[in-house]
Amino acid sequence: MSGKLVCIADFEEYAKKFLPKSVYDYYRSGADDQETLADNVAAFSRWKLYPRVLRDVSVTDLSTSVLGQKISMPICVGATAMQRMAHADGETATAKACHAMGTGMMLSSWATSSIEEVAEAAPAGLRWLQLYVYKDREVTKSLVKRAERAGYKGIFLTVDTPYLGRRMDDVRNKFQLPPHLRLKNFSSSNLAFSSGKDFGENSGLAVYVAEAIDASINWEDVRWLRGLTSLPIVAKGILRADDAKEAVRIGLNGILVSNHGARQLDGVPATIDVLPEIVEAVEGKVEVFLDGGIRRGTDVLKALALGAKAVFIGRPLIWGLVYQGEAGAKEVLQMLKEEFRLAMALTGCQSVEEIGRTLIRRHQVVFSKI
Repeated sequence: MSGKLVCIADFEEYAKKFLPKSVYDYYRSGADDQETLADNVAAFSRWKLYPRVLRDVSVTDLSTSVLGQKISMPICVGATAMQRMAHADGETATAKACHAMGTGMMLSSWATSSIEEVAEAAPAGLRWLQLYVYKDREVTKSLVKRAERAGYKGIFLTVDTPYLGRRMDDVRNKFQLPPHLRLKNFSSSNLAFSSGKDFGENSGLAVYVAEAIDASINWEDVRWLRGLTSLPIVAKGILRADDAKEAVRIGLNGILVSNHGARQLDGVPATIDVLPEIVEAVEGKVEVFLDGGIRRGTDVLKALALGAKAVFIGRPLIWGLVYQGEAGAKEVLQMLKEEFRLAMALTGCQSVEEIGRTLIRRHQVVFSKI
């Protein structure tokens, strides 16, 4: 496309033209009919902002903290797997971009750069590790201990993936990693998703999950993980108040309200619609975060107004990587930051502490009785 990219949709349009179809489909697609994929974005339009005026917003402060770590803005980068499919520098470019922007990065266990490589790329950067529980608990334990040694500041435990959701585009494309790449956190070719085996008519990643990830995971495994590390642990993938309360009771440090980018179970609610229920359930005892559908700075403000401490982005960052690697990732983060700054100012907020529930109401759709 020609001209300056001025919104996240422009970056996606560029990526769609540039990436191989199977790679673009992997990043973009959701589960089954992709109803939740569309609703994650559309749901933000159901929440309307009610701005305050005459508040002197000549100076605004976007800074906040996540799990005790200061960040320049409440916009962080979530775990997206296999980023070297998007750009040759992959996760190391993301780490550098996040550090330059003063925010944090969640590294996927299924990264195409290792825990250590990402740490070395931006030694002073803020990093967390996203974690799956493997059938071989020693694999899981090793990932946690490596993250500790490499200076990661927390673990985001994915709790919504006993099996992989049915992503029809990946099935049609018989998705697997390009042969020059591997999941760098694992030494064996099977765990590195680089064995070259024939996955038949299925998505290779769905087969990988069925073979490697433990579908029997339960709250006892969360207790085991809590006893394994002193790092903060956040449950990633909670959509129900009772599950949020149990996570708090067990001693976890946060909840990431997430439906896995609508890639697991289609037909679940958009995350922004679930957020108020989760915030109420935890009663301020832990921090609550949100991912899914963030495409504009106003989306960030709406999430904070409903009680999120910060948001995590996924696909927008990937589209930035495709565009220009580290520079493109920074451009996406800078764009969202400036959109958020403007949204704060236009709703009369000098700092994120002033963003609250009075700024937002759910739009009630009135149907005619005729």
